[in-house]
Amino acid sequence: MSKRTLAVRKASYKIAGTFRISREARTTAHTVIVEIDDGGVRGRGECTPYKRYGETVESVIDQIEALRIEIEAGLDKARLQTAMPPGAARNAIDCALWDLEAKRDGRTAADIAGLAPLKPTPTAFTLSIDTPDAMAAKAAYVRRPLLKLKLAGDGADTARINAVANAAQDAKFILDANEALDLPALDDLVAALPQGRIALIEQPLPADADDALNGFSPPAPLCADESFHDSAGIPKLADKYQAVNIKLDKTGGLTEALKAAEAAKAKGLTIMAGCMLASSLAMAPAFLLSSYADYLDLDGPLLLAEDFEPPIRYEGALMHPAETALWG
Repeated sequence: MSKRTLAVRKASYKIAGTFRISREARTTAHTVIVEIDDGGVRGRGECTPYKRYGETVESVIDQIEALRIEIEAGLDKARLQTAMPPGAARNAIDCALWDLEAKRDGRTAADIAGLAPLKPTPTAFTLSIDTPDAMAAKAAYVRRPLLKLKLAGDGADTARINAVANAAQDAKFILDANEALDLPALDDLVAALPQGRIALIEQPLPADADDALNGFSPPAPLCADESFHDSAGIPKLADKYQAVNIKLDKTGGLTEALKAAEAAKAKGLTIMAGCMLASSLAMAPAFLLSSYADYLDLDGPLLLAEDFEPPIRYEGALMHPAETALWG
């Protein structure tokens, strides 16, 4: 009888330049990769520990190691959901178990999930915080139909939006403040937005200030990111937000992400499938959410100077399903 083995390691990827959001600037993406080998069949998953949620690479590795005995004894995806709370650690394990099952059974992960075959889908491209001129130049260079603009809450956001809108006149925008605004700043921003070109306004206020959004009438759907983690949180968001950003590192893996997508659709919420900064190995399972999502924001590898092999193929605005040699 074959014995399962677990391997856990840290991975680091250089970012192409500096990636800035309202709370931090980074030049390297640090992730954790889990590999589960069962009789020579190996499943892999990758997660990005996130300081905003109290995670570090070390704490995530410790969480995974604490479950080593159960994983090597045959832990399955269903048991994992109760054995570990949602978060990056569970995501890496869950995705590795999906990959292991797919490779062992000779099926795709999409087929196992009961989804139609995946097809190339457009993804947003993220412009991190910079000067208005620099962001406009980047927008003109990448020429994408959907751009995600990171906002700083520093008084220059309107200038950034207008500069990018002028440089990319055929594009629509997702605006993401990462909790940097208060309600007066959001009111001022909304009043200056280019009409008809905003797809989503993502997490404008701090997660603990959500009640201020009661009665707010946005010009585009408000999308919960830091305020939303998994399916259990959807009922309390529905009166403040019209959209949710589903990220596997928040839900604790693909298993719960698919459940959250079903719950969000049932509530009539717009869905964006999002990501942390990570390689193609992390994007591959998230791409299954394209079956539910109104918008994809799975451009993590495009923001890196290096990637996992074999990488996901991006062709212009289109993101292609992963090769099974990578995942699923």
